[in-house]
Amino acid sequence: MSAFAHEQYIASLSEDDTDNVAAIRGGYKEYPGVIALENVDFTLKRGEIRALLGKNGAGKSTLIRLLTGSEKPDRGTVMLGGQLLSGSDARLTRRAAELGVRAVYQELSLVDGLSVAENLYLGEWPRSGGIIDTQKMVQQAQHCLAHLGVDIDPLQRVENLSTAQKQLVEIARVMKGHPQVVILDEPTSSLASNEVELVIAAVRSMSEAGIAVVYVSHRMSEIRRLASSATIMRDGKVAGNVQLADASTREIVALMLGHSDHQNNQVTQSQGGEPVLTVRGMSLPPKLHDIHFELRRGEVLGIAGLLGSGRTELLNALAGLAPSGDGVIEIDGQVIRKPTYARMLALGLGYTPENRKDAGIMPLLGVDENTVMTNRHRVSRFGILQWPKVRLFTQEIIERMRIKTASTTTPIGTLSGGNQQKVVIGRWVYAGSRVLLLDEPTRGVDVEAKNQIYQIVRQLASEGKSIIFVSSEIEELPLVCDRILLLQKGTLTRTLTSPVNTETLMAEILASH
Repeated sequence: MSAFAHEQYIASLSEDDTDNVAAIRGGYKEYPGVIALENVDFTLKRGEIRALLGKNGAGKSTLIRLLTGSEKPDRGTVMLGGQLLSGSDARLTRRAAELGVRAVYQELSLVDGLSVAENLYLGEWPRSGGIIDTQKMVQQAQHCLAHLGVDIDPLQRVENLSTAQKQLVEIARVMKGHPQVVILDEPTSSLASNEVELVIAAVRSMSEAGIAVVYVSHRMSEIRRLASSATIMRDGKVAGNVQLADASTREIVALMLGHSDHQNNQVTQSQGGEPVLTVRGMSLPPKLHDIHFELRRGEVLGIAGLLGSGRTELLNALAGLAPSGDGVIEIDGQVIRKPTYARMLALGLGYTPENRKDAGIMPLLGVDENTVMTNRHRVSRFGILQWPKVRLFTQEIIERMRIKTASTTTPIGTLSGGNQQKVVIGRWVYAGSRVLLLDEPTRGVDVEAKNQIYQIVRQLASEGKSIIFVSSEIEELPLVCDRILLLQKGTLTRTLTSPVNTETLMAEILASH
């Protein structure tokens, strides 16, 4: 935007625009091959609590990055407190903070070994004579906590706090410096129901103090208790702004999903033979409660639930990576009361973790070593890898999984996210696993790779493998699953059999929360 055009734009702002504590006008942001935001308008009033809704990839995170100055729009403007957010990329985030924008993200960023007060003022400790003024820091921390109605000792070490208390400390940290806008990204996703009340009370305190809150969540019960309005994103655009009192959950879901061809591509007939994996009475408080289900031979079984519903905890328990608590697991009729990871692998289970980059790959090793690590004995002799065998088996997996790589030895960290994920799944095919536990197998991959993974999963099922498919992208479950279990607050509440209507599935999940 030229200087003249910018002056004309500012002059054309309505009086209402200048009264907003935040406004994005004509926001456009493009990444290589992806339009993340397209002609987005978003405004926020003082003391307002606005819900920001949309499925994964809808543009919510990009909108937040524009407000916080983490990204600069390619076109359009961001106004904060009536002032244009501008400046160099290096200073934009600091400038947004100076204008009163704060954000609390899903991932906690506290240092466990420090006290609450030290975390609240991390890197900004008050000093006197060049020395940290501990007394002043503790007093200021106490003021921040009290402002939110939070009763936590500022001298207590963070490692001794509950998850809910840690979340409240994160929120209290953004209260320094008189913020005008606070963005909360899924603040209750990892909390038990009784802990959620503490966060809700804190959000209301912020609103009563005149702070505008952007509340990102899929939990409709919380949203309706806190927010009066919602902005709904879809495919990088604002699909609608609704008054929550006047909009049903099904209407909101329709705006989130829009018109798509998903229903045409969904699984239309349930498959599955005899039970291969049976779970009876599994409880792992506070996350899982009295879980019962069967996984059949040749079946893709979906687990649908929001963040914090217990999906990953369930898979970890099945894989022997976490205590299974009370209950019984059976594989082909064999009872396993206290599963370990080694034993479950020996019984034919394969597990792909939710966080591929941190827990699923060895980025500096080649595709070959990442593939054969699940069964090194098959390609070893006297403990020494036989490289011709490694290349042979890796090439088979590359062809079968349609992995795009220059060679078998290409470092896996240089591949695209979709190709990395296909290697992670392929290693269990190489190992001959009969039961696959796939936790978010399409996270961070492009549309083409997603469709390829769907096809791979269905092909594996047709060959008799049994698959549990966990995804937070609710709309993809009907495309790949024979049955879908609804996991809500650690309890399986319902089973849906294909064909499953996407809007019905999403409406049930959102309404229950």
